[in-house]
Amino acid sequence: MRKDSLKRYSTVVVVSIIIILVAMYVSVSNGTYDISIKDIISTIFRINPDPNNDLVIFEFRLPRVVIGALVGFGFGIAGAVIQGITKNGLADPGILGINAGAGMAIVLFMFFFQGKFISTGWLSIFAMPLFGLIGGLTSAILIYLFAWKNGRLDTQRLILVGIAISSGLGAVSLFISLKMNASDFEMATAWINGSIRSANWKYILATIPWVVCLFPVILKKAFILDLFQLEENTVKSLGISTEKEKAILLLSAIGIVSACVSVSGNIGFVGLLAPHISRSLVGIQHRRSIPVAGLIGMILVVVSDFIGKTIFAPAELSVGIVISIIGIPYFVYLLLKAKV
Repeated sequence: MRKDSLKRYSTVVVVSIIIILVAMYVSVSNGTYDISIKDIISTIFRINPDPNNDLVIFEFRLPRVVIGALVGFGFGIAGAVIQGITKNGLADPGILGINAGAGMAIVLFMFFFQGKFISTGWLSIFAMPLFGLIGGLTSAILIYLFAWKNGRLDTQRLILVGIAISSGLGAVSLFISLKMNASDFEMATAWINGSIRSANWKYILATIPWVVCLFPVILKKAFILDLFQLEENTVKSLGISTEKEKAILLLSAIGIVSACVSVSGNIGFVGLLAPHISRSLVGIQHRRSIPVAGLIGMILVVVSDFIGKTIFAPAELSVGIVISIIGIPYFVYLLLKAKV
């Protein structure tokens, strides 16, 4: 059983990585200006690079693909953590309002500092994840306060409260964006809908530290998430400080989500879809399902972004809308399945 399970896990990881690499290649090579694999290799490895290929790959396509992969990975593992903490398969950062809280804080940042910071400047780019973290924490605290009942977290109320808070914060973000000047309004609208079209290398450098630092923390405590599937009294009897561990895991998830939202906006449903697909492939053990959820999230975002920028060319559909088209039917399916 263990050998079969390990073999299955290894196969899923390898196949997922291959799919990601193929999706990245297709996204980098295809577009208004097609580039062959030979030209991509020569450009990346600096073998007689062509200036036109250099511009298209390094300034436009590659940063977008890399940020899409980072964001998908972050949302995927954060969704797996939140579903593990709440013991609710319908929970994810978007539905619980964490995305909306982080997004609202970033829109507020853009509103109060409009005209004072350049959106691609280092100070602005590294400050936005911090604002997103504050917004994500605020929304998480509100959700906990309203979903707390009889000394415990009511998972049914958690979903309803999360949807309500998400809708409310989304409305506030839209109202604030309407008060902005034209250039900031355009950027805020992209953030609200979820888009990675303005990705650049500075965004990547601002996101990587959060993912690199917090993912090992989550993976180290994956066995705690396995224990959380038991009754809380049973977990406490094992000597686990449940509230402390929940706080560490939740803060790690919110930190990753905030960093992702700061560069991509409110991309929903990745944190819902990826963990479900992951568990169906490798089982419920979080030490395996969390990394696979991250890989599935990468596939979802990279492929959805490619679909959004090519299927309606020369017009472009944001990645958040494409994933929502996929995610809403799946969410309805999960709701119906939960009732059976």
